[in-house]
Amino acid sequence: MAGAEFETPELTEFIEVPKLVDGTMEHITCFVAKPEHQEALGFPGEKVENWKEVAIDKMGDLLSRYRSFQVFMDACVKCGSCTDKCHYYLGTQDPKNMPVGRQDLLRKVYRRYFTFAGKYFPKLVGAVDLTEVVIDDWYSYFHQCSQCRRCSVFCPYGIDTAEISMAAREILDSIGIGQKYCNEIIGKVHKIGNNLGLPGPAIEDTLEGLEEDVWEETDVAVKYPLDVKGAEILLVTPSADFFAEPHVDGLIGYGKVFHEAGVSWTLSTKASEAGNFGMFIGSYENMRRVSLRIREAALELGVKRIVFGECGHAWRIAYSFLNTLAGPFDFLNPDYPVPQHICEFTLNEIEQGTLEFDKSENDDMSITFHDSCNVARASRMGDKPGGQFEIPRKVIKAVVNNYHDMEWDTIHERTFCCGGGGGLLTDDLMEVRVKGAKPRMTAFKNVMGEKGVTHLAAICAICKSQFSKVFPYYGMDMFQIVSVHQLVSNAIVMNRKTPPEEAPGYGEDDDE
Repeated sequence: MAGAEFETPELTEFIEVPKLVDGTMEHITCFVAKPEHQEALGFPGEKVENWKEVAIDKMGDLLSRYRSFQVFMDACVKCGSCTDKCHYYLGTQDPKNMPVGRQDLLRKVYRRYFTFAGKYFPKLVGAVDLTEVVIDDWYSYFHQCSQCRRCSVFCPYGIDTAEISMAAREILDSIGIGQKYCNEIIGKVHKIGNNLGLPGPAIEDTLEGLEEDVWEETDVAVKYPLDVKGAEILLVTPSADFFAEPHVDGLIGYGKVFHEAGVSWTLSTKASEAGNFGMFIGSYENMRRVSLRIREAALELGVKRIVFGECGHAWRIAYSFLNTLAGPFDFLNPDYPVPQHICEFTLNEIEQGTLEFDKSENDDMSITFHDSCNVARASRMGDKPGGQFEIPRKVIKAVVNNYHDMEWDTIHERTFCCGGGGGLLTDDLMEVRVKGAKPRMTAFKNVMGEKGVTHLAAICAICKSQFSKVFPYYGMDMFQIVSVHQLVSNAIVMNRKTPPEEAPGYGEDDDE
């Protein structure tokens, strides 16, 4: 792309394993969190004087709290199964972006201070002292991991590099060296309620604008309610859905689906964010603080169901951790999943015959689907294994005439990351993001050429933002990324008409 300070990788017909080139990404770093960003999360504002002792103590604490972490430190036999599975290695050629190479940055220090051989015979087992150089490597390369867990699919011992990256980031936070992007965002959620720092009046104004837009388009008064007590459903969606394309087009789709299903629903200013960046920095305490906002909002509003919008890591946390972090949710209706994904809700309505579609409304597009990492490899949907793959595709196929999957080894549990997840969706890491997107761009380009696909659909806010940013680097259009519920919104037939007095702005002229 013209104007870039780095060279965009050239796309080839196949995803090729590159030759090793040491240090290609060692110059990469991201902005360090300011003291106020650190302190709001309970971390030291600046690098502590006894940072080495604090870091080692923190590593010991994590080893004692999480058995899996110690297993991951001990289990690797250097078999090489993971080496060519990371999109960042495939895009950068840097061996420290191999999963095993990144793991070893932490493992070498673990061996030095927590194993007998490392303490007395460090050179024999590759153990190293914790130094400033090591800390710099940690900060650089553990922020070149999107925690996508693709490598763990292929590891015969199930070693999870994502968990190791989370641990490394938590150690860095504990000594006062946190990442500005993630920590500032988490602080906004604690203070205001969402990643973008949108106050309640701004959200309310946005929703009123959506109601007017949908009325003008359909002559149907679809409501986008906020803080309505007694509603049946609390929708928790990423804050990106409130302001940017294609995200907001998905939010419009949610509202149309709820309208046609005849259910009452509401958004919440307190829980106006599905995302939870506490996971990205490995902080259980901050994950819990963010998750508790959802519980508090559900109780205050008296809802009976919680539905999550299109957000990858938010769904992982909701599906895998929400009950542990913020449960029990015994006050919700036990007849429905706790929580439920919006794609589950929509497919259920489709199968019950509640929703009618005109697929031809999407005939200007031929669609493929990107399996987002945290949905594909860290959660499920529905009541059957593999539901996280089948359900979104069933929804898409119900609303489009033209659909084709990408190659089998780039989808489902083998899906390639968008390149911007795990706390990397920041402009100071643009080189990492663009190069890390190469495998997915290769698969997308191939299905475009072979099947005539024009657009990529996704159910993750980070994926949508990432693709709209990196597509132009690879000669594609930023608008080739779409929300799944944007497709639903395009095709849905609005059969539940509403009287004129329910229209947005009705009666305002009379009041004047």
